Amino acid sequence: MTGPEDKPRGGFFDALRPRTVISDAADSVPRGLRVASAYSWRFLLIAGAIGVAIWLVIQLKLLVIPLLVAILVTALVWPAFGFLLRARFPRWLAIVITVLGTLAIVTGLIWLAVWQITREWSAVQARTVGAVADFRQYLIAGPLHLTPAQIDDLLDQGWALLQEQASLLWSGALAIGSTVGHVATGALLTLFILLCVLADGAGIWRWTVRLFPQRARPAVDGAGREGWVTVVNYARTQLLVATIDATGIGLGAFLLGVPLAIPVAVLVFLGAFIPFVGAVITGALAVFLALVYNGPWIALWMLIIVLGVQQIEGHILQPLLMGSAVKVHPLAVVLVVAGGAMIAGIPGALFAVPLAAFFNVVWIYLSRRGWETGLRPPPDDLIWSTVPRSRKAPA
Repeated sequence: MTGPEDKPRGGFFDALRPRTVISDAADSVPRGLRVASAYSWRFLLIAGAIGVAIWLVIQLKLLVIPLLVAILVTALVWPAFGFLLRARFPRWLAIVITVLGTLAIVTGLIWLAVWQITREWSAVQARTVGAVADFRQYLIAGPLHLTPAQIDDLLDQGWALLQEQASLLWSGALAIGSTVGHVATGALLTLFILLCVLADGAGIWRWTVRLFPQRARPAVDGAGREGWVTVVNYARTQLLVATIDATGIGLGAFLLGVPLAIPVAVLVFLGAFIPFVGAVITGALAVFLALVYNGPWIALWMLIIVLGVQQIEGHILQPLLMGSAVKVHPLAVVLVVAGGAMIAGIPGALFAVPLAAFFNVVWIYLSRRGWETGLRPPPDDLIWSTVPRSRKAPA
């Protein structure tokens, strides 16, 4: 017989002892804490990767923002461009008609706004000065009995706050460049990217897919096509919503006799591309003009019109028009728009919703392995949007 002291040392069983100790130590940690730790370090890793990506985007903003603008403009003009191609127009002619038509529409809107501003600016300025003087006199002689010094102090504080907020706002608006040269370069780059995408979008996408490993290409290709269709449908629907918002608020301002109705409508049209937020901010300008130029009662009616248009958009247009394309929940819109504005100012607010819709559809497609099953995720399983019916990619 052999005792414990006669057992061989350094053998197979001794080699297992450290592992047993480690296993016992791991088992002593509660399972909930282990799961939380596993989630935590993965979350930190993902957050770090997202932070690095955002930092790279900020560093390359002179390239990234024109690229995103060009893609968004491409999505806006894609229905008209596709119609021309289906009508058997040559591709080069369809590109010329699409680009020149878009430039003509934008130029026409700007010309109308400038034309009315030059016609009515002097009268609006004089009326504004008179209204400010009357309001100042009311504060002095009215129930508040403020002194001129107190009014001046309040005006100075308000002006300082306005300048502070304006500096934050314009820091994002000038993200494509701090000089006129940078802005012009960004505009030319945007136009060049737009022409390239319209001319050979499918070729560019095929080249992009080939950058990925062979096994990942079907997934990347399918997810990209789904995301592109989503962005096109979103842009098309948002264009229609912006037109309705601008027509409603602009027509209301015109019928009420509010000055600068056309510039207000143009601003509402542009602001409506920031859903639920832009049209409200630009509509407030119409209310302010009505208050200064037409008095409180007309301003009240203008406010009712602005709120009515917003209610129609939020409860009728958005659910009906975006229900079959990209349905964005109001809470998600507010969060992503606010986050985009905090990160990149006006450009961030503009691109927040389409980017969120794109990545949401891509995530759902990849998680469902849609390139293998060919199944579409049901709408109830989506976070922000419903996947559109069509799966056609850009030609």
